[in-house]
Amino acid sequence: MKLRFGSDKSEQPGASVLDVAAGLELRDVGMTYGAGPEAREVVARCSFRAERGRFTVMIGPSGAGKSTLIRLIAGFERPTSGAITLDGRPITKPGPDRQVVFQETALFPWMTTLDNVHYGPSARGELTSVNRARADQLLDKVGLSAFRARYPAHLSGGMKRRAELARALINDPAIMILDEPFRGLDAMTKRLMLEYYARLSADAGRTNFFVTTDVDEAIFLADRLLVMTHIPTRVRAVIDVDLPRPRRFADLAGDDRANQIKMTVLSLLHEEVMKSFTSGSRAATDFIDAYRRRLGPTVDNRLSK
Repeated sequence: MKLRFGSDKSEQPGASVLDVAAGLELRDVGMTYGAGPEAREVVARCSFRAERGRFTVMIGPSGAGKSTLIRLIAGFERPTSGAITLDGRPITKPGPDRQVVFQETALFPWMTTLDNVHYGPSARGELTSVNRARADQLLDKVGLSAFRARYPAHLSGGMKRRAELARALINDPAIMILDEPFRGLDAMTKRLMLEYYARLSADAGRTNFFVTTDVDEAIFLADRLLVMTHIPTRVRAVIDVDLPRPRRFADLAGDDRANQIKMTVLSLLHEEVMKSFTSGSRAATDFIDAYRRRLGPTVDNRLSK
């Protein structure tokens, strides 16, 4: 496990200009809503990279600004400062090169599973025989060929999530942005879906950016794990998760390295969550200081040794 604190601005030694540009990059991104006394800073000097062909997972306290970052990366909003690029090109508006899978199901209830998968190419006037064949291949790949004529109301939660993945993948995006897409599923289905998505994306060569509040989920998926601060959000720490692939949830529970990473992440998150509950007073500051003293050396120092 390699752990770094602060913004992730690292580059691979010896990497070419093309390699460095491949993937998603945020440089000193800030986002403030409102103005004057009503201004609220949600993102502050946030920098990190999500490399092509790897899983980058962001984890942080609820309400810290993770969903705001998703909207900025998707191009739904523009940051008030800093720059966001995908494969070296600035992100200034939404585009088909970025596909977002949200927490809530977004299948059109009046469309069949197949029609939902066809939606992207159809909306662009590109529903060619090639894309029809690709839709059939994707439905087969996600195990929904037998449900192609079913409507969303007749699909289970896991089936709906698989259909949404197929609907996103048919657009062949440069980056998949997933905002806790399996949050509403039961624990067993959620784990199966995570294992399924990891296999589905293993050889795709695209950038995967996954946002979660679930530590086990984060460690299972991540090649690089970004631990975020309390609002205004920025990168608190970057952890390279060097666990072998393919991974199974059943194997991680007894893996010493996985548990070391888990304790590291939990320690960092605990401090950030406590800030969200106790910020704004001298008593809050005293509480955090006492907590850190109880741990002995600071979390940052202990975990960087």
